[in-house]
Order: sequence, then structure tokens, then C-alpha cells
Amino acid sequence: MTPPQGANPAQEQKLRTGLNRIYHAARFSIAGLKAGWSETAFRQEALAACVLIPLAFWLGRSWVEIALLSGSVLLVLIVELLNTCIEAAIDRIGPEWHELSKRAKDMGSAAVLLSLLWCAGIWLAALYQRFLT
Repeated sequence: MTPPQGANPAQEQKLRTGLNRIYHAARFSIAGLKAGWSETAFRQEALAACVLIPLAFWLGRSWVEIALLSGSVLLVLIVELLNTCIEAAIDRIGPEWHELSKRAKDMGSAAVLLSLLWCAGIWLAALYQRFLT
């Protein structure tokens, strides 16, 4: 598909429709996951997810518990990807130190921490219920 004359090539995705749009969006998403895989923290969390998500099906006693256990793990991955986006965008702007850049990166990191604490809390509660009650 050729963009109309004068159109921004970066906006070409917006011109696609139907299955063609879905296909290209999926390719961009896979590229994003590959880019995330190059980050050590995401790789570590993804490998932990490979263990924890199947374990959720054993530990959870209902579909709600399984959804909470596996969903909390997926939330960590999602927040890590978003944090990486923030860091990449800030680094793209420039390498010099700026208070707003620091705040953005710190808040992204805090979001990852909160998602990890949420995940740990859910897993600890499920383990407590399974083995200590």
C-alpha cells in the first residue's frame, strides 16, 4: 500500500483496514516483544513467568484464583515493557541529566516495583491458603 502523496510514512498503519491492519499490528507487537527480550529485567521476568503461569494452574483452586495468579505475573511483564518504553523515549530525547527525565524514569521503576509487590502478595496469599490453612 502506498501512502497518499504528502502523507507521513510513519502514519501508514492508520491507513490499513481489516485483516491487513490486524496482521501488521501483530507484527509490530511481536517486534516489541523481541525488543523487550533484549532487556535483562524483562528476560528474567519472562523466564519466571514460564514457571509461574503453569504453576498457577496447579496452585489455583478455581478459575478466579488461576486468573489472579497468572494475571499478576502478566501484569509485571506489561509494566516492565511500559517502563522500558519510558526509558527508551527519555534516552531518545538526549543523554543529558534533567529532573523531569529522572522523575519519569523513577516513576516507571516505581510502577514495576508496585506490580512486583502486587504479584508477590497474591502468590504469598495463595501459598498460605493452599498449605497453611
